Amino acid sequence: MRKIRDKPYFTRLQIVGFIFSLIIISLVVRLIKLQVLDYDFLRGKGETRHLRVVTIPVHRGMITDRHGEPLAVSTPVDSIWINPKLLSQTPEQWAMLGNTLGVSRNYIADKVQKGAAHEFAYLKRWAEPELADRIQALDILGVGFQSEYKRYYPTGPLAAHVVGFTNVDDIGQEGIELGFNSILQGIPGKKRIIRDSRGRTIGDIENIRTPQPGEDLRLSIDLQLQYLAYQKLKHAIQIHEAQAGSIVILDVHTGEILAMTSQPSYNPNDYTQRQGQLYRNRSITDLFEPGSTIKPFIMGIALMLGKVTPYTFFDTTPGYFQIGRYTIHDVHNYGRIDISTIIQKSSNVGMSKIALDLDPQQFFQNFSQLEFGMSTASGFPGEAEGHLPNPNTFQKSEIARATLSFGYGLSVTALQLARAYAMIGAGGVLKPTSFFYQKQPTEGKFIWSKEIAHAVLAMLEGVTINGGTGTQARVPGYRVAGKTGTVKKTQAGRYTKNKYIALFAGLIPASNPRLAAIIMIDNPKKGGYYGGSIAAPVFSQIMIDAMRLLNIAPDNLQAAYEK
Repeated sequence: MRKIRDKPYFTRLQIVGFIFSLIIISLVVRLIKLQVLDYDFLRGKGETRHLRVVTIPVHRGMITDRHGEPLAVSTPVDSIWINPKLLSQTPEQWAMLGNTLGVSRNYIADKVQKGAAHEFAYLKRWAEPELADRIQALDILGVGFQSEYKRYYPTGPLAAHVVGFTNVDDIGQEGIELGFNSILQGIPGKKRIIRDSRGRTIGDIENIRTPQPGEDLRLSIDLQLQYLAYQKLKHAIQIHEAQAGSIVILDVHTGEILAMTSQPSYNPNDYTQRQGQLYRNRSITDLFEPGSTIKPFIMGIALMLGKVTPYTFFDTTPGYFQIGRYTIHDVHNYGRIDISTIIQKSSNVGMSKIALDLDPQQFFQNFSQLEFGMSTASGFPGEAEGHLPNPNTFQKSEIARATLSFGYGLSVTALQLARAYAMIGAGGVLKPTSFFYQKQPTEGKFIWSKEIAHAVLAMLEGVTINGGTGTQARVPGYRVAGKTGTVKKTQAGRYTKNKYIALFAGLIPASNPRLAAIIMIDNPKKGGYYGGSIAAPVFSQIMIDAMRLLNIAPDNLQAAYEK
């Protein structure tokens, strides 16, 4: 009887044992699956959740003037980012986050909604340190911080057209920042880190790539000269109510660009001012007809080809000259004058007669050697090449040769024109231009002999003495060589009747030129429009201080004393 009663108990015990066996077997199978079969998958999922490869930011190289004064620097800042998936879990904190940032709760909600499928979205780039600290103190789930660098331009608008600027991702957009971005930018580093569930970094795992900061660039710009050029040009634009203007100053010995400025200007630290019409570097991208500032080069070619001598005279009577259906005029009837007076008085009639005496092919070949219509290879982005007449048309057309002799029918940049004048000052050597500091004078190529260059330089000095068109360019204590220019502007393919460009090209000191400068004032509306009265005074104002700053010895003390 007892055995019969114990049988059900034994059966139940077997069932329980069987169940426990199944549980143990299931656990073992599950353990094998997790530890062996699914190991790689689960490990990857764990690393996806906790391990991250992050970029280590590097600062861009500093841009300085020739004396080491900073023109562009990078400062460390924090950018605030969010993980929309995590932030979506705490909607009750959005209003507080928005109030601290100075934005609405709807702005935060919109950010979360748009980035719902992602784990990263910027909330605010380049936050002020105080703001970043306040946001961090809120300790909100899904809000993180990233170290970055912000570009700052200490001189503001002074060198803006040369230096340019970067965008929000610190990539060069204009000027030197764009042209030499690969050198300035450097190579960011990479490292593997661990983050907790709130997105906070809790440990570094390994360094994948060492960061390489960008290289510094030392420009040829002299900040003191740049300041002078900027201030004097801005003043001239204001008092003459001009549309725009530009100035280029070159070192005659080295080809270095010591100053380059345009108006209107802008502050690169203010994003609202980054507009095309403001940040365009007119000295190097804008083309214009050079007018009478081209005449010394035609005269040099005529001297070189032996068609004229310093004692050659031309009859400009009665003050105009007919070529087919075209009439070329002078301001006055200068009568019979020598070639120096042609330059001094800026006679279009005299220059036209000289140009027509030249062999057309030789004329064009020698003029082309001045490299108008070609890039100066300065490396500046967007540099314009200019334009020369078609060679075939030039050789066949008398009016094309005549008009080119007084600066119409071709287009140049202010930098090209400054380089050509520097060639005269350098004794006939055309040197490459550079935005970078040069330790030694650069070599160039001989365009003219020293004798030709000195003869043309002497004629240009006559422009700034009594009787010349550029007397307002004179600098007390110094001999000045230069040429004025007044050019009619074109509109819709035709020359306007009341819009002009006023020009002055100068070399100082004339006894041994050190600086070459181009002053261009676009469409002055008040105080006249001639280069001699609008642009020449700006040259004088700049060079009075420039000679002192560069410690260049006077070469005309007697005239200064007599004055």
